Amino acid sequence: MIVEYYRPKNLTEALALVDDPKTKTVFMGGGSAIDRYNTEPFAVVDLQDLGLNTLRTKGGTLEIGATASLQALYEQSQIQTGLKNAIYREASLNLRQVASVAGTLVASDGRSPFTTAMLALDASITLIPGEERINIGDLLALREKKLNSKLITKITIPINVQLAYQYVARTPADLPIVCAAVALWPSGRTRVILGGSGETPILAMDGPERGGEEISAANAYSQAGDQWAAAEYRQEMAQVLVKRCLSGLDT
Repeated sequence: MIVEYYRPKNLTEALALVDDPKTKTVFMGGGSAIDRYNTEPFAVVDLQDLGLNTLRTKGGTLEIGATASLQALYEQSQIQTGLKNAIYREASLNLRQVASVAGTLVASDGRSPFTTAMLALDASITLIPGEERINIGDLLALREKKLNSKLITKITIPINVQLAYQYVARTPADLPIVCAAVALWPSGRTRVILGGSGETPILAMDGPERGGEEISAANAYSQAGDQWAAAEYRQEMAQVLVKRCLSGLDT
């Protein structure tokens, strides 16, 4: 239940509001993930007036403002086709137009196509105060602790990296039972991320060169059984999807 609403005009005001010890305070970009907090009273700090919705290239990277919408990122010409596919599968057009990039990442679980792809790209997040920069994988594992009295200002991804995304779902509109994202750097570095279960997508491989991706995927899903699918099924499909991703990178 929302008990207070604030719309600060600058970052200093926003950070001062979140330090209030009396009420749990939630930053809001687009508001699409706000219902995850509805079990307890909380205050909302609306970030729409802070200019955090920009998208700009810097060298070989794209800096994504925390409140930029998923749809704005989807329409960015520099991003990989694999990332576009993952964004498309994350939510409907209506939701993509209001959901912020940072909010989607923070509220995500292991079935998020977008988070799976961003982890494959080894995206980094900048927090204030302190201009702290951490990898998204480190943030998601301890998000409640890491975001205590902190504000995400931007997310940075490489744009000179190839990315492929594949998934299996009960219907095209459903979240995936198994999904895979594979990123390949010009240096040969290869990252494989698997989604479809658990609290966060998991890292199956991060190596200096290609090789062993399918075996790594099967090993990573050895204990991934839940109400949606058995671990054995996920192991088999993870190998298939990773193979498809690798084929996509080669074309």
